[in-house]
Amino acid sequence: MSQSIHGPVVPAAPSTEPGAAPRVDQLKLTEIFYSIQGESRSMGKPTVFVRLTGCPLRCTYCDTAYAFHGGEWYTFDRILDEVASYNAGHVTVTGGEPLAQKRCVELLERLCDAGYDVSLETSGALDIGSVDSRVSRVLDLKTPASGESHRNLWSNLELLTPHDQLKFVICNRGDYDWACSILKAHTLPEGLEVLLSPSFGEQNVTELAEWILADQLNVRLQMQLHKLLWGDEPGR
Repeated sequence: MSQSIHGPVVPAAPSTEPGAAPRVDQLKLTEIFYSIQGESRSMGKPTVFVRLTGCPLRCTYCDTAYAFHGGEWYTFDRILDEVASYNAGHVTVTGGEPLAQKRCVELLERLCDAGYDVSLETSGALDIGSVDSRVSRVLDLKTPASGESHRNLWSNLELLTPHDQLKFVICNRGDYDWACSILKAHTLPEGLEVLLSPSFGEQNVTELAEWILADQLNVRLQMQLHKLLWGDEPGR
């Protein structure tokens, strides 16, 4: 995901006593930070990232394993206050897998109601049907080399709109060929942006670019801008 450039990451502050049950207006967060969006069609935009804790997947290339466990309970109001403390119009809710926490959909709705341009970074494993239509859903369909392609929920592809984005992380030629086969096998909505991203440090980006050109694919090649700027350091 992305690295902070304007001060330290704001840690999610606890709002319940130790051992207390979470309130209905809370989510467990790993961090909130302000950075440059490194991926998707919003790449390059200053963005507030809200990283939720927890993920049921274990992708081989995961760069945010620190969000699997821990975290702190955070009220919706506190999240909105932290987001508002930055002068950013765009908010990305990410993880982990944010939809693993059911109340995530309410947070997304409240962010939209507050006037933000909101995107959701989610795997292809959990149902996206309950997500507010104002949210741009960046669906990261898991390729074979991720080790989690068997978890893809294929019905999600039928829910995508031109407002959303479909992403494939490519680890090798096999992943690329698999992604091509998926694009041919499914009728996707016209205008849906398809992103092919090389697995950082694993798939050569020039080679991936040559494959895309050779096959004349109507996709966007994306590199993780934040990693080009700051490397693979976790959120600061």
